[in-house]
Amino acid sequence: MSLEMFNLDGKVAIVTGCNTGLGQAMALGLAEAGCSVVGVNRSAPTETVAKMNAAGYNFLDLRVDLSDQSEIPKIIQRCLLVYKKVDILVNNAGIIRREDALDFSEQDWDDVMNVNSKTAFFLSQAVAKQFIAQNSGGKIINIASMLSFQGGIRVPSYTASKSALMGVTKAMANEWAKHNINVNAIAPGYMETNNTEALRADQQRNAAILERIPAQRWGKPDDIVGPCVFLASNAANYINGYTIAVDGGWLAR
Repeated sequence: MSLEMFNLDGKVAIVTGCNTGLGQAMALGLAEAGCSVVGVNRSAPTETVAKMNAAGYNFLDLRVDLSDQSEIPKIIQRCLLVYKKVDILVNNAGIIRREDALDFSEQDWDDVMNVNSKTAFFLSQAVAKQFIAQNSGGKIINIASMLSFQGGIRVPSYTASKSALMGVTKAMANEWAKHNINVNAIAPGYMETNNTEALRADQQRNAAILERIPAQRWGKPDDIVGPCVFLASNAANYINGYTIAVDGGWLAR
């Protein structure tokens, strides 16, 4: 098999939530593989911009509040204005709220579901319409979670949103595969990111998590780059509706 199948030269990728962590790593990985990247963030991705500029990559910085679905057309419009097309979408942006299920608030439920599943769906819908208008096909990669498979503790809305995201990945793939649109997901395991800072600071929970991971370490943001580039490339043209776990063996236990 030729490595040319993984080449993304000339492609345009939209990546949400790429100011830090997994999103930043995937945005940089896609750029290294040849993409121009449109970064969609609520706050300034200062570090990401610096790394993109230092490497000489094409990066468009868009400031968008993804809790407001009316902002979605702006993303597509700006992408087309600058790059004339879109080829790849990575739905990485997400939020988490931690509280016992007995005390969990309706606001925390709605906020998490809104960003993590509703916006991901409607941004995917908008991008899929553009793929069809371009008659080009394209790739949509949703960032799911171990909690797409499991229940978790003290994160009921996050679990619900990520379970929904894995399900809707299959639903979108079923309808859009005929348009040469591949919709898949990546479920990161326990990664060293802002979202897991509280878990890693809890000595008891940290030890319990590490004891269960066959790889005996937390994942790094760079561990997610290869699977992302793969799913964005022609090498994944016949993969539809699947969620790849990148978890150090967590689910195998």
